[in-house]
Amino acid sequence: MKIGILTTNPNNYSNRRIVFEAEKRGHRVELVNYLRCYLKLTPKECTIFYGGRELNDFDAVIPRVGASHTFFGAAVVRQFEIMKTFCMNSSLGITRSRDKLRALQTLARKGFMIPDTGSSHSTNDVGGLIDVVGGTPLVVKLVEGTQGLGVVLTRTRKAAESVIQAFCGLRSDILVQDFIGEARGCDLRLFVVGDKVAAAMLRKAAKGDFRSNVHRGGSAQKVKITDQERKIAVRASRDLGLRVAGVDIIRSKHGPMVLEVNSSPGLEGIESTTDINVAEEIIRYLERQSHSSSPLKQTEI
Repeated sequence: MKIGILTTNPNNYSNRRIVFEAEKRGHRVELVNYLRCYLKLTPKECTIFYGGRELNDFDAVIPRVGASHTFFGAAVVRQFEIMKTFCMNSSLGITRSRDKLRALQTLARKGFMIPDTGSSHSTNDVGGLIDVVGGTPLVVKLVEGTQGLGVVLTRTRKAAESVIQAFCGLRSDILVQDFIGEARGCDLRLFVVGDKVAAAMLRKAAKGDFRSNVHRGGSAQKVKITDQERKIAVRASRDLGLRVAGVDIIRSKHGPMVLEVNSSPGLEGIESTTDINVAEEIIRYLERQSHSSSPLKQTEI
């Protein structure tokens, strides 16, 4: 099987691991910088060119689209879908998950437990926005932030008003969410591959912080998850249109809540913490599904 990996960073840990496991199992792999692709669309054909040649010989594609290039990265994935190339994650799933508000709208519509959430682009009614999530303390997030960047905990109403006004003044779209204090700065990262959770870890915020992201100095450890948490992660991934996803869940007094679903989850933290070969799980799933699986059915909202 010939596999294409869409990435702008071929040397990072996740890509090197996927390439290694794919080649170990006898597959050919090509790393493609999707920002250097160009697309051709006519009534008779839709094709992708890269380095002056058509990319028409892949059996499967693994998108590793970065947050700062979601629009064009998803367009390249969509072109592969039109060409009937098997894509590990759908273009719609990528765009849905990257937009935190859209992802939460989808999850809420599907009945998932999520933190009470509000969103606004204007500073005209900051007080009302704070009230819809039950007041402070609350968390303010950039809609398109990643790895804990653009996430601020505000403990007083005055602080919340200041942060919201500052973000909106920068023309940034934001979310405000109820702060789940009983989680004590911990969340679960469940790495979904197809219809199962391949690995899971508990992440804990660094001292003095509330963000559990390892990129922000948090720590990680093995964790035993419940059947309910496992089912929630798999269903959240599927309902957003993803076959591979990092699903972040928080344990609240009301039960497991989905915080976020990541369409390009990193492998380094999860593999080093759990000693599970997640890259091999991805390739094994690709082998099983690339020729037999029908595309995920999507419903726009």
